[in-house]
Amino acid sequence: MVSEVKKSSLLGAGSKNTLSDTANKNRSKIRTASKRKVFGREALREDIMAKLRETPPSSSTRPCYSVIGIYGIAGSGKTTFARYTRDYIEEECKEEELFDTIMCIHMSETFSVDDIFHDMLRDITKDRHSNISDHEELEEKLKKSLSGKRFFLILDDIWVKTRNDPQLEELISPLNVGMKGSKILVTARTKVAARTLCTDEPIRMPDLDEDGYLLMFMHYALGGTNVVEEEFVPVAGVIAKKLHRSPIAAVTVAGQLRAHPDILFWKNTANLDLLNDTMGSLFWSYQQLNPDIKRCLEYCHIFPRRSMLTRAELIHLWIAQGFLKTSCATEDMEDVAEGYVQELVSCSFLQLEKGSIDDFLKTDQFRIHDLMHDLLDKITGRDYFIIENAESDTGEGWKGVVPRDVRHLVVQNYDGELIIKKILGLECLRTLIIYRVQRSRPVEVKFFENICKRLPKLRVLAVELSLEYDPLEQPIKFSISESISHLKHLRYLALTTNLRCTVYLPWALTKLHHIQLLDFHGEPWEFALPGLINLRHVFCSRYVKFRNIGSLISLRTIPGFTVRNEKGCGVNQLRDLNKLSGSLHIYGLENVKSMEEALEANLAAKERLTKLTLSWDGDDGTRCSPEVEADVLEGMCPPAGLETLFIERYNGTRYPYWNGTPKDLQNLLFLECGQLGCFPGLEAFRHLRLLCLVHCDWYTLPGNIAHLTSLKELYIRCCHYIRSLPTLPQSLEEFVLLFCNDEFLESCRTVGHPNWQKIEHIPKKRFHIL
Repeated sequence: MVSEVKKSSLLGAGSKNTLSDTANKNRSKIRTASKRKVFGREALREDIMAKLRETPPSSSTRPCYSVIGIYGIAGSGKTTFARYTRDYIEEECKEEELFDTIMCIHMSETFSVDDIFHDMLRDITKDRHSNISDHEELEEKLKKSLSGKRFFLILDDIWVKTRNDPQLEELISPLNVGMKGSKILVTARTKVAARTLCTDEPIRMPDLDEDGYLLMFMHYALGGTNVVEEEFVPVAGVIAKKLHRSPIAAVTVAGQLRAHPDILFWKNTANLDLLNDTMGSLFWSYQQLNPDIKRCLEYCHIFPRRSMLTRAELIHLWIAQGFLKTSCATEDMEDVAEGYVQELVSCSFLQLEKGSIDDFLKTDQFRIHDLMHDLLDKITGRDYFIIENAESDTGEGWKGVVPRDVRHLVVQNYDGELIIKKILGLECLRTLIIYRVQRSRPVEVKFFENICKRLPKLRVLAVELSLEYDPLEQPIKFSISESISHLKHLRYLALTTNLRCTVYLPWALTKLHHIQLLDFHGEPWEFALPGLINLRHVFCSRYVKFRNIGSLISLRTIPGFTVRNEKGCGVNQLRDLNKLSGSLHIYGLENVKSMEEALEANLAAKERLTKLTLSWDGDDGTRCSPEVEADVLEGMCPPAGLETLFIERYNGTRYPYWNGTPKDLQNLLFLECGQLGCFPGLEAFRHLRLLCLVHCDWYTLPGNIAHLTSLKELYIRCCHYIRSLPTLPQSLEEFVLLFCNDEFLESCRTVGHPNWQKIEHIPKKRFHIL
């Protein structure tokens, strides 16, 4: 088999010089693991797919679904295979239309039925419906979403031991509203757990054969790199044999070997007896991390098993705890943290889940394997602790003991009495995260006062206010106590809610000179906190009105900025905020009176912005003349690296000439904009992939649109004055025309018409007439 690996295309061509170059100069690229692949599971996949395609016998007494069970020890690849099956159906079996909806749910030993229902709704509707906290209402919503649909449900890592488990019965009770032929795939560590829902004998997760395991190991150790050394392959075979075909050991150990492409390092590793045990292999991989990355990984242990972790959340928490070290004054901590995430993913300490897509922004999400949690249990000792304060029918609180020297603590449900008795005396506490505050147990008035006075060393304080909102009641108001000024070391303060809630900030917050992140989601309020020069991120309603933020030069994130004709609210407040990154929405541009004033925003210097929205508002009585609006848009010149630009309600006489900036623009969208004038320099956007017009009073598209040689999609909706198309680029793959002039729509569908000829070459076309 070693000889076959030597010939395999997994290893690219290279020389001995390549090895030293890679080791010394290009280590960061080596640390980027190859795309996760599945090896040696084709037979199992075909067996499962045959069962998924089976037509159920017609019987009114049988449930609408049948269940397939797979069991195997932790780390045997059950979760990876379950996700592989889901992806295979979605990507390779599209034409078969096997299922109307697919749900992939990670279970836990102490699961919440309501949480599982929320996760199911997320997979069905793309909305978790977190605003529903009443169990009956949640169950009815799930039934409605599943009714008449053939579903495929994956319940990954189920722990219950009997079919009569009340939580399990409650979990599956809404499922029978689905269509006959629905399927459930259950994975479990034990045969007993896998049998709880199965009528047929569950399948034991098969071991990989020796050849398949070595191919997988080599894929993660050297696949896609420039390292080709004959001596590496036999050493890899020795190491792989020590790992006893454990998939989780293969990806973690191989990830570290990939980071150290040095034959002496590999040979020393091959001599280690530690690798003979799966946990030993994980511990060895952990030992190879540098101390700062170790601390970041250990911090992940604060979250309950199977929690979904977002990239941004992890990075912000690591920075707040001071875990990141920059090599020079100009190096950005977020960039360093990105490198840490990349290394942890490459060694499978963090496992990448499917991201969620919001417009053009993808947010990566991660989980930590249960075996990693077991390892961290032994490593972190008493520093990290989770209070699993599950709701009790009797109203009794959590009865356990919290270590007195704990530094980082998560409480899964807020309980004021628990806070007083168990937490307020924890003098070493640096992190306090409370996941939920139920309506039946609201946060008391003195909650913050007690926390602030008794836990002065806190760096992270986060409370998730998951309250049910009653539209007949008054809006919820939450005031933070002035005593927050006692938290001199606080870096991260989050009070998040999905409800209509106004959060009132005290002026004492200005005394927290180390604060880096403020997270308050709710109704509009005014933000005016000068002097917080270390503030990096503000998460809140995009309608929050900021005032006097020009001195917050460390600011990376704000949801939006509204220009107003008031002191401290001019567009010049953005001038020195050159570290702004990600997305920025600028409202109220009707209040900018000249190009010179617009230039004071200094947008071109904000190199980390990727998405920008420029919005005008008001009627003819409050708007500037079209000539002035044109000057203002010219002055709002975006940064060169911008990827997405929205222009909303612009009524200027012309479109700007930005001299090819932003040169990397990929998405250009116009909403409710006035008559199109000349658009000079449009062809300079050579990377533009999407051009979108919605509710625009345009009479024609730009004549130079044919020069957009990378354009893939042209989307036109509710633009009633357009009657004809110019020559369109040959690169177009999709043309969408919705709710426009009926005559124009018909001409685009009429063979031989000039408009039809302009779009004949586009493979995908979509029309909709009013």
